[in-house]
Amino acid sequence: MSEFTPTADLCDTHGKALASCDLQLRSFGGRARFQGEVVTVRAHEDNSVLREVISQPGHGKVVVVDASGSLHCAMMGDQMAALAAENGWEGAIINGVVRDAVALASIDIGIKALGTNPRKSRKGGTGETGIPVGFGGAVFTPGATVVSDEDGVVVLAR
Repeated sequence: MSEFTPTADLCDTHGKALASCDLQLRSFGGRARFQGEVVTVRAHEDNSVLREVISQPGHGKVVVVDASGSLHCAMMGDQMAALAAENGWEGAIINGVVRDAVALASIDIGIKALGTNPRKSRKGGTGETGIPVGFGGAVFTPGATVVSDEDGVVVLAR
């Protein structure tokens, strides 16, 4: 998908064959619209595995993070968002929270998350990558395409 098709149009075209995330995620990054190949991380209140993932080239990719919906500590802040942008990531979708909201708005990357919390996460190296993760009624499978805009987040199977 090189051209951007709005999520509402994708839903009209694909109907029930398209997964739509029901969580009311907020937009934090400098891009309101983004799309790309799904790369997954599952980690609870520890963002060290996420940092490893976004330290790799991410051109055409979106990292989807299942942080179990935790509101206790941020999985991404301005330094990690800047690192992801520098490495070409299109965006991040986080079932959890972020911090540095004002700074995130000036970074050229799309970021969707549940909200904010100024508390840092642990750095214990716990977490998994490359596995299907599900939240908000949608399953994000590595290699699928995710599209995010002002109306929401949808997943197109491979």
